[in-house]
Amino acid sequence: MLPIVASSERLTSAMRSLEAVFLIGVEGATEIWLVRHADCYEDMQEGEDPPLSNRGREQAARLAERVKRAKPAAIYSSPYRRAVETAAALSDDAHIDPRLIEMAMRLDENGNFVFTEQPDAVIERIGAVIKEIAVAHPDQRVLVVTHGAALITYLAHVLHMEPGQLRFLPFYTSVSVVRVLGDLQMIGSIGDTAHLE
Repeated sequence: MLPIVASSERLTSAMRSLEAVFLIGVEGATEIWLVRHADCYEDMQEGEDPPLSNRGREQAARLAERVKRAKPAAIYSSPYRRAVETAAALSDDAHIDPRLIEMAMRLDENGNFVFTEQPDAVIERIGAVIKEIAVAHPDQRVLVVTHGAALITYLAHVLHMEPGQLRFLPFYTSVSVVRVLGDLQMIGSIGDTAHLE
């Protein structure tokens, strides 16, 4: 409980100042929804660039209902089919950006993922897209459809964590919010799946 040492006006002012530090309601800040693509792995038949599964199409439709209410100014997407199909469920005018692809990896003989792209390279390319979006869309909300490992790597960077320290796997169509103003980036939420409930 807050100690009652200040008037309600001073407390309200202090809370608004705190919110401003996190770019909530700050003029010029861009709210970017980082969305993991919908499911493509259930009953997967194509391994190279698979389409959404039936489950994934349902997830994308549920996300689309949420996005309608959010009224984004623009939608950007990775060129991979699972991301493009997710973005297409949200809008017929998604901007495709090749820098939003998944972190490069391969499967080893034991079926484990081995990352072949350095985290700094992922942060650099995703970060460049985010900066460009923030410059192009001040005071607006923008959606970015991307991939799990790239998303985790970028969120860890925004949180000032070392790569691999963020123990989190974003679920399909989850929404993680980053607010951006100039070089300042703040997390608003991580892995929100309320639209799937």
